[in-house]
Amino acid sequence: MQAALEYQNEAWADGVADGIEPEIIADAAIALAMRETVRLHGEDGAEAMLESLRERIRSGEFSPSRTIQ
Repeated sequence: MQAALEYQNEAWADGVADGIEPEIIADAAIALAMRETVRLHGEDGAEAMLESLRERIRSGEFSPSRTIQ
């Protein structure tokens, strides 16, 4: 997971350096991730993942101000 995140961070930085707005990069990343999730797990599996993500968002897991101790 850490290696995958490092690759994604590098691709993000390259996109921003090339002048692509972060919102566009984020939208493209989510769209690609959802296509792959549907391919691997089907639509029901993708929907279950989205429900899990919804709860994780609500709990603040992805908040930039979140402090991990």
